[in-house]
Formats: sequence, structure tokens, C-alpha cells
Amino acid sequence: MTLNKFMFKWTKNSCCKVKRSSAHRFLIDGILPQLMTSREICAARTLTLSLVWLLLSIFFSGCTSPDQNTLQENPADQPDAERPTVVVADILGDSNYMAIAYGGYRMNSRDVQPSVEEIKEDLLILHALGVRMVRTYNVHLPHAENVLQAISELRKEDSAFEMYVMLGAWIDCLNAWTEMTPLHNQESPRNAVEMAEAMRLANAYLDIVKVLAVGNESMIRWAAAYYVTPDIILRWVNHAQQAKKDGLLPADLWITCSDNFAAWGGEAQYHSDTLEALINAVDYVSVHVYPMHDTHYNPSFWGLHDSLRDLDSVEQIDQLMDGALQKAQEQYEAVQDYIDSLGIQKDIHIGETGWASSSDGFYGAEGSLACDEYKSGLYYRGIRDWTNSTSITCFYFEAFDEPWKQAANPFDAENHFGLITADGQIKYALWDAFDALGSGSMKRGDYLLRKTFWGSTSSLLDQVRIPYTQTPTSH
Repeated sequence: MTLNKFMFKWTKNSCCKVKRSSAHRFLIDGILPQLMTSREICAARTLTLSLVWLLLSIFFSGCTSPDQNTLQENPADQPDAERPTVVVADILGDSNYMAIAYGGYRMNSRDVQPSVEEIKEDLLILHALGVRMVRTYNVHLPHAENVLQAISELRKEDSAFEMYVMLGAWIDCLNAWTEMTPLHNQESPRNAVEMAEAMRLANAYLDIVKVLAVGNESMIRWAAAYYVTPDIILRWVNHAQQAKKDGLLPADLWITCSDNFAAWGGEAQYHSDTLEALINAVDYVSVHVYPMHDTHYNPSFWGLHDSLRDLDSVEQIDQLMDGALQKAQEQYEAVQDYIDSLGIQKDIHIGETGWASSSDGFYGAEGSLACDEYKSGLYYRGIRDWTNSTSITCFYFEAFDEPWKQAANPFDAENHFGLITADGQIKYALWDAFDALGSGSMKRGDYLLRKTFWGSTSSLLDQVRIPYTQTPTSH
């Protein structure tokens, strides 16, 4: 959303007076000091941009009704007396609240934002498949707010519709995504606006937003274009926690950061006093585990020994994917072991894990042979069975394929993490769940939902190749 459109939307929808509310004072007293360190070291150009964004965020957050100085609720999303109150502690760890990462982008560019009606269509599909919580990643585009609006409308249209959100606020270092050298121990001035907007949305949709995630893979160092040092994440987590204490965020809103298992202490190189403080500060730890990526970068667990060739092909693949699931469990347990070693009691849930169904790169026919739809489906079912049986919430990545991620190469793995294709084909992972719907009338856009491979398991298996530790062969 452009600044002009953002300002127009607020002006059009607001009938309030700008005043020094407690939220306004909190932004001045709370956000401005967050920027002081960066201001002292940034060039004048960056300072100017920072102050422009800051003033906009103060203006937007200052638009509260004259008799409301704390939570900024959207009158259209007041708690429904007919609905039972559901708190986040009731959701996380309960397998009845299946969680998934959601991006509604159907085209090969995010310039084409999904409409509220398109998002409602997606959410109804997910709801029918048992999903009750979705995760978004940023608030600097209209998508996240449109998701919240879509849920709000669906709740009003159908009292049986239930969906909650883990709302992400994107955090960048200074010079991220530019030609300049990223400065990882300094933050982008845009972070203040991102957090202010995320807090506004959490208040406006307080019956829907249950978790606020500060950053996504923001501390893991292989995210070289934008990662920040843990002290930056810690400052914003503390900022949000203080807002809860001051009544400027819902007390039941849980604050976390969602990051790779290594960055949460799963690897010793990330251990630090600051990370320990962050673990203490969050309401729970949101960890990412990705054995699929390790089939290329750390492949010691991957591949079948030649001695297993006597098994039939399905048994071989089962053995292979059992090893992948074990790798995911080991990464989760590495974080658990580190937190236990600190003497901290903290719930750990999975903020992301997934397995792409296709790849022409590291994970495809010329690489680790990890990605096909059958292996992806086995991983999905295995991870769901494990997390459901251990009271771990898993935000599986992801609901729908998003072709914008590598628009120049439609065969790249990043475009194929969805459980449903962009044109509404249900992948193997959800074939059984789709059968249980008992209805063939649901559509995504112009496409009637149907199974991939027209539901033919033999056709599906024809695409599978099995990696061996010696002399890879075709299935």
C-alpha cells in the first residue's frame, strides 16, 4: 500500500480528533528512544526518513475516539457475546486448532494484492479442511489487514466460523534490501512503523489476533540481506510487553519471535546473554525446523543405504521420510535442551516447517532428490502426527503455493511449499482431508477444487525418485 493510499484510508475511515492519548504518549516515549541509537549513527538522509515514518505512525496511532485512551478497538470487531471467549493459552498446544502459514497471493507479483473476497474464499477452504489459525508475516502491505477484515466478516456471516491469527511484524537491519552494506547491529527506521501498525491491528482485531511475532528469521545469520542482532529483537519484544502492562495491547496477546532453530540456541554459536534474555522475555518460543533444506546443506541424515534396495519402493520412501521427521525432532529438541540448560521453563511451538513438492534446483532431480509431492505429503502427515501427539502447535508452511516468490523461475522450490496449488489442486498431503469434505463444489477463483494427479496414487509415485547413499537411481 502506498503512503498516499494509507493516509487516504485512515482519513476516510476516521472521524476522530488527533490528541495526546496514552497510545500517542506511548509511541513518543517508547518508539522514539528505540530510534535514538540508529539516529546518532545514521546519515542525515536516513534520519529524515525515520522521522517522517515516525510522525506518520504517531498520527495514525493517535487517532483514538475521545473517550478511549487505551486499546483502540475496531467497532466492527467488538467481542461477540454469543461466542465463547477463547484465549491464546487455550489454542496453542491444542490439536483442535490446526495452524498454517498463509499467503493469499495468486499471481506472480505481490503488486497484485489478493482482495478481501479472494481471501475469504481461501479461508473458507482452509476452515473446511480443519484449519483454525493462520500466520501472516508483515503489515507493510495490505494483505495482513485484509486477512483480518476477511475473518471479521466471515465471523459475522457464520457464527460457526472460527479463525485466529498469528500476526507478523517484519524486522530489518539498516540498509536491508539495498545496494548498501547491511548493518546488522543497527535497525531499519521502518521497524518502528511496522511495529506501530502491528500494534494497531492487534488492538483493532483483538478477538482475532492472538499472537504477535516480532520478526521472521530475523536473527539467523544466513538471512544475510536483512538479519539483525538479538538485542534489536529483544528491544521490540520488551516494547510490546510493556505495552501490554500499560493497557496499550490486549493482556492476552502473546508476544514471540519466530526464527530458525539454530538462532534460538539450537547451535552453540548463537548462545549469548542477550538470547537468554530474549527467551525470558517472549511468551513462548516459535522455532523453525527445515530438514528439507538440510538434504542439501547438511545431508548426513539423507539417503538410503544400498542394503535397503530389497524393500519395495514405498517402504524405501517411508524409511527415508522417517529419517527426515527425526531430523526435525532433533532440531526442536536442540532448542529445548538449550532452554532447559538455562533453567528456563518456556513453551516451544513450531512457527514454520514445510517440504516443497517440486524443485529444479538443490532439492530436485539434479540435487538431493528431496522434492516431490509424495515425499512432501509423507512429511506433512508425519509432522502433524508428531506435533498433535505432543501438544505442539505447528504452523505448517504453507497453505497455498505462492508463485510470486521466484517469479522468474516457476519451477523453483520456493513456489511449491503450498498444500494447495495456486489453481486449486489439492496436493497428496491433503487428499484424505479433501475426501472427508464430501463436497466437490468448492472453488478457488475460476477453478473447481480437485486432487492433483486426479487422485491417482500410481501416477503420483511415477514422479518419485529415491536418493541412495551410493549410486542414485530412478524409482
